[in-house]
Amino acid sequence: MKTAFPLPSGRAALVPSVLSADFACLKGSLKPVNRLADWVQVDVMDGRFVPNISFGPAITAAVRRASPLPIDAHLMVAEPLNFLEAFAEAGAGLITVHAEAKDAAACLKKIRALGLKAGLALRPKTPLSRALPYLPLLDLLLIMTVEPGFGGQAFMPAMLPKVGAARQAIRGSGRKVWLQVDGGINSDTAVLAAVAGADSLVIGSALFRAPDPAAFLKGLKKL
Repeated sequence: MKTAFPLPSGRAALVPSVLSADFACLKGSLKPVNRLADWVQVDVMDGRFVPNISFGPAITAAVRRASPLPIDAHLMVAEPLNFLEAFAEAGAGLITVHAEAKDAAACLKKIRALGLKAGLALRPKTPLSRALPYLPLLDLLLIMTVEPGFGGQAFMPAMLPKVGAARQAIRGSGRKVWLQVDGGINSDTAVLAAVAGADSLVIGSALFRAPDPAAFLKGLKKL
């Protein structure tokens, strides 16, 4: 059974990226964060939209078995419309597609028709204006703070004004839409992103490489 996806609450949600977890022991890797995180993200890459290949619905289903947290499937794929039903069946509660991918509008409508939450992501070079017409269809807007494709990259501070403008647009819409940032998030950049207006922080390498991932998340919650 899929866990219900939370609504924005005025505080920052912490979202571990499974891409950086230990797949040799996925359940053990996620156990320290299950009580502290708000949901988990699976980063799906097809080798076409981004120059890397990660995993698909089978791993998403394994994450569903390994963690009670809701799942956000971030589809970094060229033709996401072909995969929406598979990720819904695998247990995703929210599916995020890219504005630069094929048939983005049709994808968002289908995600909602499947009974899931819908997200739209923007690469660093894509202007915020590309996402604004879709706001009525969105439950989450993702501003990438690295070029998507690989974990462990450095946060791009130049994206902070874009985050701030996105927050203003969401506020003006009157809708409850998560504003997520993904890429290079650690204890320092998490604060910068939150101050700029983000209320969903995707954390990968900094979390799973920490000596004590649970303590790392506790520290972020205090910040």
